[in-house]
Amino acid sequence: MNELKPSLMDYTQKELLEFIKPSFRAKQLFGWMYHQYASNYDEMKNIPKSMKEELAKKYLVNPLKIVNKEESTDGTIKYLLELQDGKTMEAVWLKMKDEQKDESGNVFQEAKYTICVSTQVGCKVGCTFCLTAKGGFTRDLTAGEIVAQVVTLKKDNNHKHNRKINIVYMGMGEPLDNLTNLTKAIEIFKEEEGLCIGGKRQTVSTSGLSSKIDRLGEMDLGVHIAISLHAVDDKLRSELIPMNKAHNIQSIIDAVKRFPIDTRKRVMFEYLVIKGKNDDIGSAKKLVKLLTDIKAKVNLIYFNPYPGTDYDRPTRADMVAFQEYLVNHGLLCTIRDSKGIDISAACGQLKEKTETLN
Repeated sequence: MNELKPSLMDYTQKELLEFIKPSFRAKQLFGWMYHQYASNYDEMKNIPKSMKEELAKKYLVNPLKIVNKEESTDGTIKYLLELQDGKTMEAVWLKMKDEQKDESGNVFQEAKYTICVSTQVGCKVGCTFCLTAKGGFTRDLTAGEIVAQVVTLKKDNNHKHNRKINIVYMGMGEPLDNLTNLTKAIEIFKEEEGLCIGGKRQTVSTSGLSSKIDRLGEMDLGVHIAISLHAVDDKLRSELIPMNKAHNIQSIIDAVKRFPIDTRKRVMFEYLVIKGKNDDIGSAKKLVKLLTDIKAKVNLIYFNPYPGTDYDRPTRADMVAFQEYLVNHGLLCTIRDSKGIDISAACGQLKEKTETLN
């Protein structure tokens, strides 16, 4: 296989300035990529033809293309994106809040969106409830392939570059397993002359690589962290997340306590609720005790069933009882409404479905 070409999206503006001269051309290229969403050199009207031809020999612009997408009735759009080596991975466009208009029909609050991005093709963690794990691990995404997901989805949804967007790194892959490219992408998103997405609008969701939580914390990038906890004792967590044997619950809690957090913010703990596994009040009691000394918010998530899984979706009554116990014992807790339940919205579903059909 031919060696993959790097993308211009792999570089910060400062890095582009080092190899693209004169410097104003580097800034123009940055604008074309992140303000105009140009996916190739032909779209860059004010760049000299000779420069475009020279750059095209070495660098792609956008390294992704959309090969499939499914749209839910709730506005969720699941994308299957193809990389230049033919591998595929997923990203999701999530509508979090509807547009608000006054009595005269004027918009006073724009709709709010979040993009869920992948950091790897496949995943090494091997969670038993996750369809991504079924396909094993293929490779890390480059920083440019992570960045391009947001550019591609914003472009496809006519979402202007200066409109606010939130990013969550909780698609395919374990973000902290690809720490170097993850943190590079975080920095590129923050570029003021690019998409200008600050750290407070970026959330890294991890299954709990405690040593790498510490490394991310030491970089002090201003991002939020979300922990995919899913269980309150190591026996069940090791069944759900085999990696727990190396990074047990206590090591994760200790790392979270060391993580630099904006005093106005809370650490998000994601808790995937599976019928008959972790949906009982006994688990809720243990969760309260576990998070006693942490400014935490718990996000209860319905298990999203897929063909072939041994796990079941919990009842609404059990979800509400679990939530009420946490709230009554001082924990901020929400039940996340399932997005895109009428489409292949669970992680890895659209990829699996598309590959099965082909």
